[in-house]
Amino acid sequence: MSGVKELAYVVYEVGDLADWERFGVELLGMQLGERGEDGFTLRLDEKAHRWIVTRGPADDLVASGYEVESDDELDALVERLRAAGLQVEESDPALAADRRVERLFATTDPMGNRVELVTGLADAATPFASASLLGEFVTGAGGAGHQVLLAHGVSREEYLGFYRDLLGFRISDIIVEELAPGVVADLIFLHCNGRHHSVAFGDMPSPKRTHHFMVEVTDIRDVGLAYDRCMDAKQPFEMTLGMHPNDQMFSFYVFTPSGFSVEYGWGGLVIDDATWQVRTLDRLHSWGHRPPGAVADLLAAAPSPLHTEGGER
Repeated sequence: MSGVKELAYVVYEVGDLADWERFGVELLGMQLGERGEDGFTLRLDEKAHRWIVTRGPADDLVASGYEVESDDELDALVERLRAAGLQVEESDPALAADRRVERLFATTDPMGNRVELVTGLADAATPFASASLLGEFVTGAGGAGHQVLLAHGVSREEYLGFYRDLLGFRISDIIVEELAPGVVADLIFLHCNGRHHSVAFGDMPSPKRTHHFMVEVTDIRDVGLAYDRCMDAKQPFEMTLGMHPNDQMFSFYVFTPSGFSVEYGWGGLVIDDATWQVRTLDRLHSWGHRPPGAVADLLAAAPSPLHTEGGER
């Protein structure tokens, strides 16, 4: 079955463009792409952009761009969506040019998220260069990264009917963890290439459409350096350093200026569909990923080192 091959780009509508540019370029190490009157783009690699940031009140995800391998596969995918009763509209040439793609069709997922199906995301005119990274961002065949979206009460059967049965995603695994008595986290992770997941879904209490976007780096030192940059800038963290048991990503979570998060990670698992077995795991984190407030309390409560009268231990 033809389907999407990668998460190519995301579009965010934000209230504070200047703060977002500082966040993306200075703290995360992305490269500014193009700046316009109503927004700018951010680069992670040789592509023209991976994030499109536009001015507006939503402070949230407003579109996800999924690339399809060829025109023939895009046509087949559009036909399949329409046969399932979904409205799919071909964009005007101006929007396709703005997104820097050859063709663009738009539809809506069961949660109401705009999904753009595209071919031919263009390369930038200049090589990628980050002022901060020692290594590079991991993109290539795995696409821009992954995102976790909020289900907002839509059943798993319904959104899997869209993402798995129509767009062609495959299930990677499921995590079900009781966080507190009666409070259960239940997330499902889907892949469309070797990256462990390009999209995941959970029904967490949040008004946002997205919980986070993950960017991955090739050099573990860049995780630590970005962690320090965010800390020095007093950018609020959602979770401190830790590791996930399913994709084995070593990462931290920092809040964007719009209130959802970015996961900044290294070492993510690559899936081989020929041998992969879907599992259900019972924890979200192998270790770490603690709330910053809890870490601060533990550090403050730690006993002071003992000293002798001469000041030596």
